[in-house]
Amino acid sequence: MRNTALLAAALAALCLPPGVPAETIVVTGARMVDVLAGRELERPQIVISDGRISAVGREGDPAPADAKRLDLGNRTILPGLIDMHVHLTSDPLISGYRRLEYTDSFWMTVGVANARKTLEAGFTTVRNVGSYGYQDVGLMEGIDRGYIVGPRIVPATYALGSSGGHCDATQFPPSITTPATQIANSPDEYRALVRKVHKYGAQVIKVCMTGGVLSKRDSVGAQQVSLEEIKAVVDEAHRLGLRVAVHAHGTEGINDALRAGVDTIEHASLADAESFRLAREHGAWFDMDIYDDDYILAEGAKNGVFAESLEKERQIGLKQRQTFRAAHAAGVKMLFGTDAGVYPHGTNARQFAKMVEWGMTPLEAIQAATRNAAEALDQSANVGAIAPGRYADLIAVDGDPLQDIRTLETVAFVMKGGAIVKGTAP
Repeated sequence: MRNTALLAAALAALCLPPGVPAETIVVTGARMVDVLAGRELERPQIVISDGRISAVGREGDPAPADAKRLDLGNRTILPGLIDMHVHLTSDPLISGYRRLEYTDSFWMTVGVANARKTLEAGFTTVRNVGSYGYQDVGLMEGIDRGYIVGPRIVPATYALGSSGGHCDATQFPPSITTPATQIANSPDEYRALVRKVHKYGAQVIKVCMTGGVLSKRDSVGAQQVSLEEIKAVVDEAHRLGLRVAVHAHGTEGINDALRAGVDTIEHASLADAESFRLAREHGAWFDMDIYDDDYILAEGAKNGVFAESLEKERQIGLKQRQTFRAAHAAGVKMLFGTDAGVYPHGTNARQFAKMVEWGMTPLEAIQAATRNAAEALDQSANVGAIAPGRYADLIAVDGDPLQDIRTLETVAFVMKGGAIVKGTAP
């Protein structure tokens, strides 16, 4: 115990979080994807000091003589990936009423396991857009203090919604009372909820603007939050320095959310030309989970997904992918968000191939999960690129993802903040 205390004190003195090596490392490899310049750099050299990148150049450039050397051989080096839409405390294998078989605290253990899977898959930062009991805040604190292994987490805590809406518990009869921690039904109530979740750790506000696929008794496209209510959320969140992410499948809900000034639209399945215009006008991002359809329809029934949810997915899945292609072609700013938790954590990178299939270049898909995501998080100084001053969050893959995007589905090496969490030099 005494040695542990001494180590913690030494790290504190260096202003480093637990797990960050207080050393200089020089990393080299076959090539590096420069997501800021939009090109590959052959034989890169990345100098890391105290968990952050201090220089980026070519192999052989001057470097500190006492630096530790790490050559990743013929691999391609990329920035740590960012998933903008995850639910770490959810498991798709336990869906529908099967969730009632487990006690509330069980889901925190699920989150611990999923955090590790996500990091080892190359996602060094995630935005967790909805969990119960402030579990995502607890995961973030455990990771940041070094108790558990996982990505950097931007927590939303509860996803806020209206009575009977997608973020309410609509699967029970009136005789069963469910908590209404996240439920509001007026602009003032929504303002109060924003203040409450911010008080307890929310770093982004998530709102359920329309119906959803996995909820019972609602139409997937029906608007559930009024224009006045979402304006109140945006006003209060932005006053507190928080960004607003809105779950919205339906056209009118999407457009009212954009008129109110939200920052990201999640799903955006039935967005139209007016949605694209509003998104460009307001600088909003679309965050579209276009891989989910494959998994839900293939595995959902076996996992306990409600029959009506499967029918809603059949109605919406292809339309969402068509909207993705149209939004990209229209110049809407795009992010990488998977809704992991609806399909298995650790397989987040399967969405890259769908993004390329539906209109993006491999580089654009990678930028959506790096440069773009960092900008949407207001974290461009820290994550999202291999550049001086940013955290040394690096991954490496065998092959070249600009030639075959599916190489990102098998990450050979992961470094977070200068600490190796998966793999070694080949």
